[in-house]
Formats: sequence, structure tokens, C-alpha cells
Amino acid sequence: MKTTPQPVPPARQTATIPQILAEAHAHWRAGQASQAGMLCRQVLAAHPEQADALHLLGLIAHAGGELDLAISYLKEACKASGAPAAYASNLAEMHRQKGQLKEGEEAARRALAQEPGLPGAWNNLGIILQEAGAYQESLACLEKFLQLKPQDAEGYNNLGNTCMRLGRLADARRHWQKALTLRPGYAQPHSNLANLLSELGDFDEAAKHARHAIDIDPHLADAYINLANIENARQRPDAALQWLNKILAFAPAHAGALTALAQLLQKQDRQEEALAAANRALAAAPKNAEAHNARGAALQALGRVEEALEAFGHAAVLPGSAAEQALVNRALLHMEQGEHAQTQEAFARAIAQFPNSAVVLYNYADFITFMPGDPLIMRMEEMLERGDEISQSAQVMLRFALGKAHLDAGDPARAFHHLDVGNRLKRASFTYAAETATRLLGGIAATFSVPMLKAGQGYGAVSARPVFVLGMPRSGTTLTEQILAAHPAVFGAGELRHVQGIVDGLGGFPGVMDDLPPQMLRHLGQQYLDKIAPLAPGARHVVDKLPFNFAYAGFIRLILPGARIIHVRRNAVDTCLSCYSKLFTGEQLFAYDQTELGTFYRDYEKLAAHWRDVLPATHYLEVEYEAIIGDVEGQARRMLAFLELEWSPACVDFHLARRAVRTASVNQVRQPVYKHSAGRWKAYEPYLQPLLAALGAA
Repeated sequence: MKTTPQPVPPARQTATIPQILAEAHAHWRAGQASQAGMLCRQVLAAHPEQADALHLLGLIAHAGGELDLAISYLKEACKASGAPAAYASNLAEMHRQKGQLKEGEEAARRALAQEPGLPGAWNNLGIILQEAGAYQESLACLEKFLQLKPQDAEGYNNLGNTCMRLGRLADARRHWQKALTLRPGYAQPHSNLANLLSELGDFDEAAKHARHAIDIDPHLADAYINLANIENARQRPDAALQWLNKILAFAPAHAGALTALAQLLQKQDRQEEALAAANRALAAAPKNAEAHNARGAALQALGRVEEALEAFGHAAVLPGSAAEQALVNRALLHMEQGEHAQTQEAFARAIAQFPNSAVVLYNYADFITFMPGDPLIMRMEEMLERGDEISQSAQVMLRFALGKAHLDAGDPARAFHHLDVGNRLKRASFTYAAETATRLLGGIAATFSVPMLKAGQGYGAVSARPVFVLGMPRSGTTLTEQILAAHPAVFGAGELRHVQGIVDGLGGFPGVMDDLPPQMLRHLGQQYLDKIAPLAPGARHVVDKLPFNFAYAGFIRLILPGARIIHVRRNAVDTCLSCYSKLFTGEQLFAYDQTELGTFYRDYEKLAAHWRDVLPATHYLEVEYEAIIGDVEGQARRMLAFLELEWSPACVDFHLARRAVRTASVNQVRQPVYKHSAGRWKAYEPYLQPLLAALGAA
């Protein structure tokens, strides 16, 4: 590091070094950084290794946002003989802010070796260890700090953060409340409480704390991120996006906000935008594990498998809390690709590293078949016994995992106990009105009448390339797509949200159709064709198997009159049972209450009957799941004939196809057809009475 010598004014030539430094510190305390810096440089002109001047210049550089320069000054200051331990402690904190956790830990430990009773060094080391994932060591350091400074509000806030990461939620809450008792106008504990309460499902109270934090400190980015997460959990993505944009307005390179934006966009199937946001986050913070994880998720959705694995690999080894999810993401990506051995290996690594992780155990439970007495069942039961000590999201995952495990092991009473509790907890986390869905689906049927469909003929974008496989979730849509995608002329694109995006862009669907100029239909259809154009350019057909497109079959007919639509039906009770026992990645809000689920199914069935009556058989085909599993070849031939494709024996061996499958049925379609799923519900009839009553004649 070089410093530019400054001439010493004649009036200062007789002053001693301590006098000049005292004056520099006085200027610094008065907010006169430039005068303080000038005096420090005058000292260094005569004594280049003077520790106090170097340290103060480091503080000045840090305050001016020049973190690299600040670190270089403090490194030099710490080299000087007799430099106080506090200088190494301050250097540790600057390394932490730079993301250099290893260097920060070394500096903090040097400070404590020099002065074991230095409170700030214990605090800084505790925060560094917290960010590095060494939570037990962090806990010990922060408790030591509070022994030395028992009335320090920041110490209690930091201790709460570590307890949160350890899953000790009650302790975290107590420490943050203590911090607010000591300092009522402290923004960070309010923000942290918002995060905790959101995890516990108390969204209203969580939002109050986050807003209070912003009122105190309008530039506290974490509070905005927490509010965005709260709105996202409430199924309000537009509101979540508004909060993230507020951060980026005053901090456009904030890595945490950009990562949260990437995650939100990825969930909305805006993958290119999500990838761009994650790349911006990594440009700002190259070692941000959460940003690498978000980048991996976007790359995975875009089909860039090797790049996604590499991104998840980075996230898994970097400091922070993303390693757990990154390891799961690697396992799920291998599972999507049909790589069983790699999936097993990836899950084994995740469980070894995070043996009590609800995220890991939930996803692993979906991959394996449990036998009675499996030790993982006992482990998950014991985790649930911690009650308030684990978050609501963790409880929900464990309940669904145990429901699946006990069904595998042949204990339906225990299984449905967990499923009922898990569904009830999930249902309490969002707002859903069954009557709204009834009005929507009924309104769609009324809008897309035979006269309306005839009036719109001839206006859409003509192409035979799109094939839509639709129906209720868990009805066999993934199996159907897998059979079709095994044909060499067909590309299975998975669950595309392009039709949903077009509908959302219109606003006020289906009422907006009354005022939509017919000439607009071609434009909307072309939007969809442009979206799928880059997918497998050599394929004759592209299959879009988003189940909820069943609501838009008439709309699809208008904007894409050449598209083929395959509606997959399955026994009503089997379909609903499969929905009720599954924690969906996408939000199927009707699925978490048996009565609401049955009501939704009846509304769906009415709309399906309407499409059966009004859509032409040349372009609308219904297939029965039970018929498929009873005669794969016969139903495959029927569907290929509908698509005007020649027969391919590969369609019978669909489970051998090498393609990504990104739905809840990924494991099932990696196996040959099994018939025991038909009529499955009869074994569980005593536990399905609300569903059966709601289904009625359906």
C-alpha cells in the first residue's frame, strides 16, 4: 500500500505525533473526514508504519464505502508492534462485510489471543461463525459477548439470529424481544421477528414488524425482503415484486434483493429474467451461496443441466444457509434426469450433512419406499415433538413426509393423522375461497359457448405443433406426456405457463373475451408459438402438460385452432386422494381441505363436460388413466393416431426415455406402468368421508 506524502504545515512542525492524532480523531468525531485523513497522512509521511494513523484511515475509507482500501489500511495497522487488539477485531468485521469469512475469523481470533476479554472481538467472531454455518461456536461466542456486555441490544439481536439458524425459534424470539426492550427503536430485531413469524405462519403480525422496521430505517433491505417473502407466502407475487423493487430503487446492486427477485421470477416461470437477476446478484457478491442456488434453479428450468449442477455445487460449499437446499436441488436435478444412482448419492450426502433437515427428509421421502420400522420415520416423528421449536414450513413438510412414509409402511391411521394436520397447517397459510373458483370455472363455460367459438373461427395462429395435455393434477398427465414424448417426433416440454401468462396479460378473464377483437386472437396465438419455437426445433409436436390448462381449453381452441388437446381423466376419488397426500411445489390452493378439494373437482368436471360438448373431436381427445394403465399400447396408438403420427414401439417403453421430468409424478413415470394405483382410495375410505361427501355423484 502506498501513501502520498503530504507537506507538514509550518504551524504543525512542532506538534507531536500524539497531538496530531488527537486532532485527527477530533475531526473524525466531528464528521470532518477529509481533515482527519489529511492529518493521518501527514503522520504517515514521517512514520509510514504508524498504526493509529493507518487504523483511522481505514475507518475513514470504510465510511466512504471503499472497503478494499479500508481492509488494506487495517492490515498494515495490525502489523505494527503494539497495535491494539481492537484493530484486528475491526479488520475481522471488514473482512466479513467483504465476504471473506476465513480471513475475518483469523483476524478475530488474533484479537482474542491478544486480549481475551475484548467484547467486540467475541461479537465479531460470533457473527462470522454464524455466517459460516458454525452455529454452535457462534452461539458460544455471542453468549460470551453478552456476559461481558449484558445490556447490549445488538448482541441479543445477533444471538437471536444464531438461534434462528439452529432452529431454536423460541430462544430466537426471546432474544429479539430482549433487544427491543433494551432499545425500542432498533429496526433489525423487528425485521428478524417478521422473518420468524412468517415461518410460523403468522403473516399479519409478521408484516407489522417488517413495516415497523422500515418506518425506523427506510434503507433496511432485509425488512423489504421479509415483506416480499410474506406476500409471496400469501400467494401475492405482484405485491412481493413491489417490495423488492423498492429495495432495488435505492440499492440496485443489493445481492440479497436480486437473489430474492430471481427466486420470485423463477417461480413465475420467467426463467431468463430470473437468470439475469441471479447473475446480477453474483456480479455484486461472487461468493453469495443463495445467489448461486437461485442461478442453478433458473438454469435447471431452462434445461441447462450441467451448468445448473455446477451452480448448485458452488452453493453447497460456500458459507451461508443455502448449502442445505443446494444439496437437495442437486439430488432433485439428478432425479429429473432419471439418474437413480446419482440421486441416491446426492441425497446420502445431504442427509449426512443435514441429518435433521425437514427439507432434506421431505424430498428424500418422496424418492424412496418406506418399510415398517424405518429409522427415518422415528427421526421425523422426534423432530415433530419439538413443536414450536421448528418452523411451520418444516412442520408441514414433515407431516406430508410422514403421511407418505406411513402409507408406504401400511399404517393408514397414522398416515392420515399426519396428512390431516399437514394439510390443515398448509391451508392456514393462504386465503382461498371455493366459491370464487366455482364462479370462475362456471363463467368460463358460459363465455366459451358454441356461438362464441364459431364466431372466433379462422382468426387464430394456425400451427399443428402444440399439443396440450391437461386435466386435474395427479390424474395421469405426466404419464401421458411421457408416453407421447417417447415418440421420436414429439418433444415433452413439461409444465409450461405460457397460456396462463397470456391470460393474465389480458386481465379480467373470461369477461375480457366479450370485448376482445377477433383480430387479436392471431397475435395471442403467435405469442405462444414464439415461446415454444426454440424448444426442440426439429420436433413435429411440442407437448405442454400444465394440468390447469383445462380451464383454458376453449381459449386455446380460439388462439391456436391447429393445436391438439388431450384431456386426461382419472377416477375422481383416486385423483383427489393423490392431491390431498401431496405437498405441491406449485400452489394448488384447492387441494389442502377435503371438502374444498371435492368441491373443486365437481366444478372441474362440469367444465370438462362442457368442453366435451363444444370442442371438435378432431382436436379434442379424452383418455382415461385407468385405460392407459390397462392397455398402454392400445391407448398410445389411439393418441398417436389423434396426432397423425406413425406408431413407435418406444412409446410402450416410455419409462426408459432419457428426458427431464419436473412434476410430482417424476418417480412414477420412471417405472413401467403399475396397476395398483387404480381404485387405491377404497383402502382408505374411512379417512376420506369429507371428500366423498363433497364429491357426491362425481
